[in-house]
Amino acid sequence: MAQRHLDSVPAAALPADDTADSALASYLRDQATEFLRALRQHRESDTAGKTAYAARALRRAARRISGTLHTFRPLLDADWSDALRPELAWLSGTLAQEHACADRLLRLNEALHRLTTVTTRPAVHHPAVRADTTGAPPARETLTLGAAKAAALLDRQLTLAKTRAHSTALGALGSSRFHAVADNVAVLASEVPLRGADTELKKLATAAESRLTEAVTALHPTGHPYNPDADTPWHHVRLLLRLHRYAQEVALGAPATGARSIDDEAAHALNAHRDAAEAAAAAAQAARTPRIAPATAYALGVLHADQRHQVEAARTAFGQAWQRETVGTP
Repeated sequence: MAQRHLDSVPAAALPADDTADSALASYLRDQATEFLRALRQHRESDTAGKTAYAARALRRAARRISGTLHTFRPLLDADWSDALRPELAWLSGTLAQEHACADRLLRLNEALHRLTTVTTRPAVHHPAVRADTTGAPPARETLTLGAAKAAALLDRQLTLAKTRAHSTALGALGSSRFHAVADNVAVLASEVPLRGADTELKKLATAAESRLTEAVTALHPTGHPYNPDADTPWHHVRLLLRLHRYAQEVALGAPATGARSIDDEAAHALNAHRDAAEAAAAAAQAARTPRIAPATAYALGVLHADQRHQVEAARTAFGQAWQRETVGTP
């Protein structure tokens, strides 16, 4: 994707060799400023909603800085970049857990409600899920009872996980490790440790696009038997798409015309894939709880199968978005 968008821009619009470093420095300073602004908002927030909004902005800036340090490493001081990048990834991942637990619980509850109000349910076939699939399916009232108990079980497990994630995030934001990260970002807001590399900005951005293309080409097509390990390459493609988009922001200032809608569609499909895969894993984990009733296990099995269907649907949606991009590329 990036190659077409970069190649479509006149040479005069791209940073020349002697201005590539300034474009990169400007982008990193902007993201560092966003990081510090979000941190101030987080500290001054007086409501849960404002705190959550500030935390998302903090994560967003941390991801962009970290991704940019990765893609454009040859243009930066390597030791400094290699030291800061994993710390930003740690911060972003830590802050994301509470939000992820809340979203996962909401997604699973909505899926359970939907499954109990439709006549056709996905078949339960995953061996890790203890579902009673022998003989005739349970009656509607049995499924409804199982869904209610499954929802209660998921609520207990994911609420506990959310509480722990909240405590972990608070601990992280008050730690010396975080203060060291914030200090480094504060320095970055005014001084970017560049090195005099000859590598062109466009070349590095195109390399990010090539890595994405290779990873997509290596993906297995949809319709393969269920295998949780098969999710990993898709998660990797999601990361590479994110890095590609950040590289565009650096090299072009913003995606070229037409790029945003396609990239957003592909990113949305990969986000949906990640959410469904993690929700399916949560349902399978709940189904392994000792001594749960057969009806509860059955409902969790149906829920797991439903989320795996959502995984396949997300893969199909991504494939269609990617195909449209490929067809549209000269």
